[in-house]
Amino acid sequence: MSDPNGTPPAGPLAGLAAPLRTLIVDDEPLAVERMQVICSRIEGISVIGTASDGQAALRLIEALGPDLVLLDLTMPETDGLTVARRLGAQENAPAVIFVTAHDEFAVEAFDLDAVDYVLKPVAPDRLQRAVARVVSRRGERAQPPASRWLEEFWVPHRSELVRVASAEVHRIDAERDYVRLHVGAQSYLLLQTITSLEDRLDPERFIRIHRSCILQRSHVSGLRHEGLGVWSAETADGQALRIGRTYLPAVKKMAGR
Repeated sequence: MSDPNGTPPAGPLAGLAAPLRTLIVDDEPLAVERMQVICSRIEGISVIGTASDGQAALRLIEALGPDLVLLDLTMPETDGLTVARRLGAQENAPAVIFVTAHDEFAVEAFDLDAVDYVLKPVAPDRLQRAVARVVSRRGERAQPPASRWLEEFWVPHRSELVRVASAEVHRIDAERDYVRLHVGAQSYLLLQTITSLEDRLDPERFIRIHRSCILQRSHVSGLRHEGLGVWSAETADGQALRIGRTYLPAVKKMAGR
């Protein structure tokens, strides 16, 4: 937790050999000023510049070569998502942390390899955790390339977005233009259709059993024939969920039938 003055406690960023050279991008002067103050209180980062729009940000990134960009999303002309897409096509691009008042862009951020997604008003300890993830990722650069499948979700929870590992999600239900992710006894709503999400899930880990339901394969404990060609999937938490006729052959194949 932060102290009464808003200074985050010493953490994994303390003692870095070299601070993260950081660029702040936001079209609101007060937001830039606040971010500068917060950054000055976090060990391990050094602000090397600010930009008030996406085009200026791209020019400064090319000129200064920052390690980290704290990037607002909603800016005139060239927005934060466009900046991140252009950076994604570059070699040795800086890490990106989105800083925004809008949580509805989290899904797009999945595809842009952003390190984190921090909601305004920014709490110093929340930003410190995000920057710590940048440090952790820099230490993993020698690791094999990431899977093409979603390994995690950013989901709204209270006043921030939290990460949920896909391995922890045992069931996904469709709710109109949203999906509900079930993680143990908790659930989270995410603005995305179940069909578009299915395309990004590892088929070795997840299986769709109904037009409104996807299950983690390990969560299926058995199949039950209800009669008249109707089947249900029995789950590890004791539920029996109807299998849609369209999806029944794939579910049976999973069970070796």
